[in-house]
Amino acid sequence: MIPAARPLIGDEERAAVDRVMRSGMLAQGPEVAAFEQEFSALVDGRHCIAVNSGTSALHMSMLAVGIGAGDEVIVPSFSFAATANAVQLAGATAVFADIETDYFSLDPAAVEAAITPRTKAIMPVHLYGHPADLVALEEIAKRHGLLLIEDAAQAHAAAVNGKPVGTWSDAASFSFYPTKNMTSGEGGMVTTASDEVARQMRLLRNQGMEKRYANEIFGFNTRMTDIHAAIGRVQLTKLAGWTAKRQANAAFLSESIEGAITPPIAPWATHVFHQYTIRVVDHDRDRFAEELAARGVGSGVYYPTPIHRLPSFGLDLELPGTELAASQVLSLPIYPTLSDAELETIASAVNEVAKAGS
Repeated sequence: MIPAARPLIGDEERAAVDRVMRSGMLAQGPEVAAFEQEFSALVDGRHCIAVNSGTSALHMSMLAVGIGAGDEVIVPSFSFAATANAVQLAGATAVFADIETDYFSLDPAAVEAAITPRTKAIMPVHLYGHPADLVALEEIAKRHGLLLIEDAAQAHAAAVNGKPVGTWSDAASFSFYPTKNMTSGEGGMVTTASDEVARQMRLLRNQGMEKRYANEIFGFNTRMTDIHAAIGRVQLTKLAGWTAKRQANAAFLSESIEGAITPPIAPWATHVFHQYTIRVVDHDRDRFAEELAARGVGSGVYYPTPIHRLPSFGLDLELPGTELAASQVLSLPIYPTLSDAELETIASAVNEVAKAGS
């Protein structure tokens, strides 16, 4: 079986962990500081604040930019639940807008229609590694006096018109979960150009204190450990090569697959292919996945249930693009260690299943 995902941990990462273990400095320390500085090269030198998960990054960024009770934040429903959970956990209300189904990101027209007097921010998700239309969303945010916050959890090194994601907004959040394009074992990073937002983030992640025992605000313990940061630093050195391999793998699959709609790339976008997500249109998607598995190809559905329909929200909304995507998407293996033979197996399996009329 070719698995849907395959975390990449090598000898360099193991050696980095061993180095930290021998140092005796395990909590947030010099490795975290170095990781933050090195990651800033991906985001044009912006402030980078490391935390213990991508979800913490989203939650802390909400609080750091001043989102709270009475505010509304426009988000897509076609995403992982953490996107909207972070808004709710900050005391605000997630307002769901529809997506366009080419790139699975917020539809600017739907965002415009969702704005109310309580709207405080727009939070697009760069789903699967393809950036949202940040040019249009930035213009809407500026025209209405709104904050722009990026959920870049799946989009390390993606860009719009050559400008990296994570540099368009008041704050952006990245994830280092094991199956992301790079990992720290677990962890997250917030990027911002604002000195004040960066300072608030550092207070929030560390019990509200910058100076030990001088707690300035109510804070959390969402610090990243030096063990995780050491892994992240090694992975960061490999990211460019891995991204190029993902893009090459995607190009091969798009040229070879005939039985499904392959993922398009906007002319203004740098797609980093966290997922290679096809749309199964003429067949039952779940049966299609079962037939792929029978041929030795794993796959995943991200995400089968829109957030607004999860029990935690339970909303009855008309979001046709979202519902269509949730019924059609199927993500195929795309990680950089796929062999040529495995790529050929994946493409052949998709074409066979489609031809068989599954």
